[in-house]
Amino acid sequence: METTKSTKKLDVRRLVFTALMGAIAILLSEFLKFEPTMLMPSFITFDFSDAPEMLAALTMGPVSGVFVCLIKNIWGLFTSQTAYIGELSNFILGVSLVIPAGLIARNTPKFSRAVWGSLAGCAVMAAVSFPSNYFIMYPFYEKFMPVDQIVAAYQAINPNVSGLAECLLVFNVPFTFVKGLVASILSVVLYKKLRPVFNSIYRVNVN
Repeated sequence: METTKSTKKLDVRRLVFTALMGAIAILLSEFLKFEPTMLMPSFITFDFSDAPEMLAALTMGPVSGVFVCLIKNIWGLFTSQTAYIGELSNFILGVSLVIPAGLIARNTPKFSRAVWGSLAGCAVMAAVSFPSNYFIMYPFYEKFMPVDQIVAAYQAINPNVSGLAECLLVFNVPFTFVKGLVASILSVVLYKKLRPVFNSIYRVNVN
């Protein structure tokens, strides 16, 4: 009976923290974003909403990270300007970031596992960004902007690129990796500071 009560208490805490991270991710995606126009075309924005997703994955496992991604993108459906395609792509990239990080870092007291997990998540998200953009996002954009204009927006920054695939490899893949890396640094720093709190909740010993 005591074990059951402890398990229920743990599940409630996990649910509350996941919901909290989802709310923070929404706020960051809505109010803390900008257009890095010197590095990317103006239709691409940078935000910090991946950090709460990563923090949830590192502290509670990949499932919690995925649910934070889901909460953020469900909210985005209400204000979507991409017929929900942008939210779908964002969810795919977010999941590809948090699952490797959560799987590598879960059930271990070693801080280094959180670091390596975060780096693995960044690499996977960057790799997934190519097919996600090439087969999902940009076919949608082409309905409103010819592919030549899309490529021209990239060429305005780097005239040496040609073709959508090359643009994605030169611009989007590194940009996505850096975006994941920034989120990882923020989440790992917070994880290190908050780790004693989570250790007391989940009874994990810290080395």
